[in-house]
Amino acid sequence: MKATARHILVDSETECEELKKRIENGEDFAAIAREYSKCPSGQSGGDLGEFSPGQMVPEFDRVVFSESLGEVHGPVQTQFGYHLIEITSRSE
Repeated sequence: MKATARHILVDSETECEELKKRIENGEDFAAIAREYSKCPSGQSGGDLGEFSPGQMVPEFDRVVFSESLGEVHGPVQTQFGYHLIEITSRSE
């Protein structure tokens, strides 16, 4: 199984919730990722490319390999902070 996803990483659950609302209200995920994400992937709009189960932290995998495509999920807490995750594709 493989998936592609993009994410936004921030330090607080509150900030994560606020950014999620902005995206749900029509703001561009990639633009918000570039401005706010603490992950180096933010520079490419939060794009993480393609990966398989086990390549990301377990909390991340659980969302990416079980939740619905094309929606923004989160806040998802990991050791790195709080993530918003959008699963862009998934294949068996």
